[in-house]
Amino acid sequence: MSTTAVVFALVGAFMVGFSAASMFFKAKWVVEPLAAYGVPRSWWTWLATAKAAGAAGLAAGVFVPVIGIAAAIGVALYFAGAVITVLRAKSYAHVAFPVIYAAPAVVALALGFNG
Repeated sequence: MSTTAVVFALVGAFMVGFSAASMFFKAKWVVEPLAAYGVPRSWWTWLATAKAAGAAGLAAGVFVPVIGIAAAIGVALYFAGAVITVLRAKSYAHVAFPVIYAAPAVVALALGFNG
């Protein structure tokens, strides 16, 4: 795995982990938009858990590439779903946020977790 891919994987792991923690601790800047988008409160813990698993997978992918690949795909799909949710809520000014969180994982995947 190239040094650049490692950096993107670890930056992605940090960002997605921060996003997960923000959901677990119900940070106002996270949960208010979720409520406004119509995301049921009963989903929040599961969504935060999925983010935490993605963050852990990105970090583990530095050592076990297949885990990193799976995690990067999962993180990309998760945040693609977030983009769709934001668009459905017609909150166009917020579309950039899930894209920014997904970007490092997508770049790490594009650079390759395998050598």
